Amino acid sequence: MLRPLLKEIRACRVCVDAPASDPLPHEPRPVLQASKKARLGVFGQAPGNLVHQSGKPFTDPSGVRLREWMGVSEEVFYDKSKVAVIPMGFCFPGYDAKGGDLPPRKECATTWREELMAALPNLECAILVGAYAQKWHLGSSAEKTLTATVEKWREFAPRYFPTPHPSWRNNSWLRKNLWFESDLLPVLRNRVRALTR
Repeated sequence: MLRPLLKEIRACRVCVDAPASDPLPHEPRPVLQASKKARLGVFGQAPGNLVHQSGKPFTDPSGVRLREWMGVSEEVFYDKSKVAVIPMGFCFPGYDAKGGDLPPRKECATTWREELMAALPNLECAILVGAYAQKWHLGSSAEKTLTATVEKWREFAPRYFPTPHPSWRNNSWLRKNLWFESDLLPVLRNRVRALTR
């Protein structure tokens, strides 16, 4: 059931052929990794341009920081039988007027997410990277702001760990919220270690 679904997702052109708003400004290249065996999920927002080019999730400086947060090597992170990486939008959405990435395309979650989550029966924990993943997976339990949601992390753990995006753009957030590294990350790393042995 998962293999044909992933094949369909990787061939998806909904955001070009039947977009909910302006079409994707380039050819789609859905980027994700998944296996029925995976016990840990990383659910982010959407690939950036570097990931779009590589076709492999988190092959950018954000991925380096994310793996540091998780306490895993590239070998473990890219082992799909251990870690599923499923963004809210599978394709790079393009840039906004200020040069930042646009939000994930809404078509992806609407079209694929429920079916894909149902096809991953062994997931025991998900790292929710950013507000889009947090709102979808936590529903009404997510707070109005990312900071407020991440501050409540103990209420969601060990099933979910909400985090900010590991982008350099969030360096000031990390400096203002030192508890994230001192309190949340050690618990997250222990959980990741237990699920990826």
